[in-house]
Amino acid sequence: MNASTAPLTARPIVIATRESRLAMWQAEHVQAILASRGYTVKLLGMTTLGDQILDRSLSKVGGKGLFVKELEVALSEGRADIAVHSLKDVPMDMPEGFELACVMEREDPRDAWVSSLHPTLMDLPEGAVVGTSSLRRTVLLRSLRPDLKIEALRGNLDTRLRKLDEGQYAGIILAAAGLKRLKLSNRIRHIFETDQMLPAAGQGALGIEICTGRVDLIEALAPLVHNTSWLAVAAERAVSRSMGGSCSMPLAAHATLDGNLLSLQAAWGDPVGSHTLVKAQIAGAVKSLQDAEALGQQVASDLRLGGAH
Repeated sequence: MNASTAPLTARPIVIATRESRLAMWQAEHVQAILASRGYTVKLLGMTTLGDQILDRSLSKVGGKGLFVKELEVALSEGRADIAVHSLKDVPMDMPEGFELACVMEREDPRDAWVSSLHPTLMDLPEGAVVGTSSLRRTVLLRSLRPDLKIEALRGNLDTRLRKLDEGQYAGIILAAAGLKRLKLSNRIRHIFETDQMLPAAGQGALGIEICTGRVDLIEALAPLVHNTSWLAVAAERAVSRSMGGSCSMPLAAHATLDGNLLSLQAAWGDPVGSHTLVKAQIAGAVKSLQDAEALGQQVASDLRLGGAH
């Protein structure tokens, strides 16, 4: 009996995870919750191709799926049972044989401004250098401050902060969730409201991936599911999926839920030429993931009508 077929009560649940500090925090967070429910849990640390390629932007080397492929191999080979991901790194279409079994309660989905000298983006002098490798952040930055110089910023969270501290950038933009999870909130000078910097689909949420058909794992993970967060990110990811989204797509999508009323905003930017920014929003009642995804598809349609492609 291999690792994927032995009863969960008779063996450890193995979590495949990247080895960056943030990824390990995420895996250890899931490990602690499952352990509190009586499971034995072990971690399988891995270095992914996305962690190794740091000299080019993700949009040029295969997208954020590079952060999950090695973990999926470990799942398919039975070396691991689950993989814990930052949901914004998970491709919008799951490969055949894999499924998203759980979305946990979301941390702050917004972007954070980090700078040693400048309290906010608007305090930067003309022509200052801002670091980001996100096309989404690039197009939104240009809509706020077209005078700034935007340069690539790759590496894990600690590497990005080190590059800032070395003076390579006047400021950088990072996900607030990662900074908060690693107790680095003191590095945040300003958090962008969503009307300034609309987040990426799934930002701040953790997703747990399994091989399709692992009913035992779905049952074990059920108490970790946060339905409100899952409905919101399902709508956001549907926008991106409908637009053919990947990290080569300058696309933002953010949803909130009030009772059963889901409000969804999205924005698409042209990274070259006109620097056009197209926005769309919708609100509607949702009772299921299918309802949420339908709203996301409608917003994507509205973006295309507005000139997004």
